[in-house]
Amino acid sequence: MEGSVFTPSLEGMKHIKSPEGEMLAKPFLEVCKMILPVIDKFGSAMALVKSDVGGNISRLEKKYETDPTKYKYLYNMVKEEVECKTATGSSSCTNGLLWLTRAMDFLVELFRNLLSHPDWTMTECCTDSYGKTLKKFHGWIASSSFTIAMKLAPDRKKFMEVIAGSGDVNADMEKFCSTFPQFLEENHKFLANFGLDDLKA
Repeated sequence: MEGSVFTPSLEGMKHIKSPEGEMLAKPFLEVCKMILPVIDKFGSAMALVKSDVGGNISRLEKKYETDPTKYKYLYNMVKEEVECKTATGSSSCTNGLLWLTRAMDFLVELFRNLLSHPDWTMTECCTDSYGKTLKKFHGWIASSSFTIAMKLAPDRKKFMEVIAGSGDVNADMEKFCSTFPQFLEENHKFLANFGLDDLKA
């Protein structure tokens, strides 16, 4: 692997915005997809997150593919659903974007914990980032499943070795954590404009 597991996403982030500063659907989803190999390395601890992220990406991609010109800009999908009053449906693209963004928030927080707390175990890093991001939106069942899954988190040292590849994984992780959140923040702000940012599971 050339570079670390973060290298493709760092490259991909340069193309998320149009020259006019609009969020582009395909490049944003591609970057989220590039994070899936990182989630893979967690093994069964992240099976829930992986299926959630993968499912939401494919829901948004399917919509995009029905009309790539119309849905070139990510938020056009949401605007259309808001107008049709279908945005709050559990299978809506709005819901998909919201949960995809939240899952990415969780991962960014997890990577930040790995950087800031070298003495923490992987389970501690996961549990803390879950508490800061996804937990408040999850019901009791989802929350319990997540807590159990976190106990299966891999050994931290092994995990870092696996994702390092031939790159400087800490530097790449730091770059990822300082670059990607601005796009996630923009998603939250956009969804909040329509009162859609605090929907619960």
